[in-house]
Amino acid sequence: MKRSGIERSGLTPRFWEKKPLEKLSQKEWEALCDGCGKCCLNKLEDEDTGEVALTRVACRLLDDQTCRCAHYENRHQFIPECIVLKPDNLDTHAYWMPQTCAYRLLWEGKPLPAWHPLETGSPHSVHEAGVSVQGMTVSEFDTPEEDWEDHIIEEPI
Repeated sequence: MKRSGIERSGLTPRFWEKKPLEKLSQKEWEALCDGCGKCCLNKLEDEDTGEVALTRVACRLLDDQTCRCAHYENRHQFIPECIVLKPDNLDTHAYWMPQTCAYRLLWEGKPLPAWHPLETGSPHSVHEAGVSVQGMTVSEFDTPEEDWEDHIIEEPI
């Protein structure tokens, strides 16, 4: 992913329907990201049920206007616990990914939604569909963890 956006040029049409996730190139893998920004939201997990709730409380590196990480390439220098999602760790991480996440959907054997940029050809379709977190987050610096429950959002948004 580039800071200015996700590179999707030159890809085989509908590659995600023709290849298993573990056979995707790095460029194809990155292109699956819809750019919604929801994976960069802090989540709350119920200890008893394992249910995961998204909050509007964003990672300090998320730019909520572009829905991109401000330091994607070197984010681990700032946030060591940031997950690098890969085909070989989806089985342990998919449950906390947003319900609309392409990685989760494909891992679950579901199709991409009609608004996904790979379907529409537009990187803005995720925002136009109202599925991104654009302009709706609050800072993790300004929001004490004990108040995160007040910022739970329903999925899908």
